[in-house]
Amino acid sequence: MIVVVGSIALDSIETPTDKAEEVLGGSATFICASASRLAPTAVIGIVGDDFPSPYRELFQKWCFDVSGLAVSPGRTFRWGCRYHPDMIHRDTLFTELGVFESFSPLVPAHLRGCPYVGLGNIHPLQQMQVLDQMDHPEWVVADTMKLWIDIAREDLDRLIGRVNALVINDEEARQLTGCISLAAAAEHLLAMGPAAIIIKRGEHGASLHTRDGQFYSPAFPLASVKDTTGAGDTFLGGLVGWIAHQKNCDLETIKQGISIGSCLASFTVESSGVTRLDSISRQEIQARLDGLENLVRVQPFVID
Repeated sequence: MIVVVGSIALDSIETPTDKAEEVLGGSATFICASASRLAPTAVIGIVGDDFPSPYRELFQKWCFDVSGLAVSPGRTFRWGCRYHPDMIHRDTLFTELGVFESFSPLVPAHLRGCPYVGLGNIHPLQQMQVLDQMDHPEWVVADTMKLWIDIAREDLDRLIGRVNALVINDEEARQLTGCISLAAAAEHLLAMGPAAIIIKRGEHGASLHTRDGQFYSPAFPLASVKDTTGAGDTFLGGLVGWIAHQKNCDLETIKQGISIGSCLASFTVESSGVTRLDSISRQEIQARLDGLENLVRVQPFVID
């Protein structure tokens, strides 16, 4: 079982070609939608009493256990953004925390012995609150973002020292370490305690850095992208989902998890919210995995 903690939100998103109002979003949402395809998942999060019933039913479909999903009087967390034409950079239009402002993660007693934990992108103090309640999990992966580097650096440093794997994007890795080279940034982060550093590079894929070796996975090439919101969370969900599915966290399994995470993220960006991710079949996932493998497979050869 994977314990997933993170935000659950209603997102309003403007892209150069589309506009979506109050679609289901948040880090916990995309992690659960992704990880639950590979292993039983339990969600820890909070929503308001205005949270739409169809969205609640999605969590009940994805998650083996929703006892950690609190419903509190008030408004659900809402967030809005407008994407630039490159679909990478975006401007936040509004943030309405609602009930999430007072979120204090509570892990139900029967979930505290779960071996796998996915810490979605929330304040590092909230992430550590979850770890404080867990009983020596086998593998913990955490995500973070620029905001926490800016305003909660000491807390973030403490969190990094407590996780097995850190997922971070290239800009954040450089900001956090002061290193221009991503390889040097990864070495710096490994020295802080994690066994694995995964650096997301957007449309250029992701790299894995461990003390035992490195790995690079390209992103699955797509002719068009509708909305990149949640792609990184989906990636993390695929990674921790595969670790839990295999009950193994060795280097080869993490490599496979990164490949699966990349494939699942490629479905997320084909729609706003979780519409596409929720509808895919195992056959579609396998087809993209095969396609990703073909992108990087080279027969061994010798230079004469």
